[in-house]
Amino acid sequence: MIPKEVLKNIRRIQITTSRMVNDVFAGQYQSVFKGRGMEFEEVREYQPGDEIRSIDWNVTARTGHPYIKKFVEERELTVMLVLDMSASCFFGTAKQLKRQLAAELCSVLAFSAIRNNDRVGFIAFTDRIEKFIPPRKGPRHVLRVIREALYFKPEGKGTDINSALEYLNKVSRRKTITFVVSDFYLPVGSGDFKKMLSVSNKRHDIIAVTVTDPWELSLPDVGIVSLEDSETGESFMLDTSDSRLRREYSRNAQNRAKERKKFFQSGGVDTIDIRTDIPYTKSLFKFFRAREKRRLFR
Repeated sequence: MIPKEVLKNIRRIQITTSRMVNDVFAGQYQSVFKGRGMEFEEVREYQPGDEIRSIDWNVTARTGHPYIKKFVEERELTVMLVLDMSASCFFGTAKQLKRQLAAELCSVLAFSAIRNNDRVGFIAFTDRIEKFIPPRKGPRHVLRVIREALYFKPEGKGTDINSALEYLNKVSRRKTITFVVSDFYLPVGSGDFKKMLSVSNKRHDIIAVTVTDPWELSLPDVGIVSLEDSETGESFMLDTSDSRLRREYSRNAQNRAKERKKFFQSGGVDTIDIRTDIPYTKSLFKFFRAREKRRLFR
C-alpha cells in the first residue's frame, strides 16, 4: 500500500504538470512530434495519378506490373523515459534534488504523451537496469511511471548509460521518442557511450536531457568543506576560499559542458539543459521551438 504522503506528492505533481501541459505545452508536443514520420501500410497496384516515386521497383520487376508502396502518417507514438538513478543524481543545493527535478520533468513529458494518445514506457538505470515499465497508454499507467520515477529505490550507485541504451534497443523494436534524463557524470575509466548512442539514435529519436546543480558549475566561497563522491565513496577536502581553486573548478565545469555538447552534436542528438535553480519550462520551450523551426525548413 502506498503511504499517504507519497500519494499526496504524486497528486501534487499530477496537478502541477497536467496544468502545465494543458496551458503551456498544448499543441507544441503535437506540432513537433506528431506526423513527423510515415509508416508502411501495404503494396498495391499502380493507378493513374499515383506518384512515380512511390513505385516499388522490386515488386514491379518481380510481377511484371507496376506496384507502389502505400504509407500512412504515424498517428500513435511511443515515448520512452530513460531515467538515471545513480547516486550522483541524489544531490541538490537549490530548490530540488536533481533526482526530483528529473522525475518532475518526466511527468510533464508523460502527461504530454498521453494527452496525445501516445504510449509511455520507462527505464530506470544506474550501473545496471533497475526498472522497466513497458509502454502503455492511460492516466493510471502514467501515474505508475511517475510513482516509480519519484520513489523507486535503486540498488546500484554507478552510471552505465551504454547498457541503458543497449537495453532500450532490445526492448523497443520499433522507433520511439526517447528522453535520456541524466547528469551525464560518468565514472573515471568507464569509457564513453558514443558508439551505442549513434546506433540508438538511428533506430530511435534520442533527446539527451542534462540535469545540473549550480554547485556543479561554480563553487561558492564557504571555507573548507568535506566532499564525497557519491558513486565511488571517495572523500576529500576543499578550501573554497581559494579563488584560484574556484576559477579552476569553474573552468573544468565549462570544459565538461562544451565537450558534452560537442559529443551530442557529433551523434546528431538534440539536447535539453535543465538546472535545479532555474524553472525548466524555459528550456522545454527552447527545445520545442528549435525542433519546430527545423521541421518547417526541412
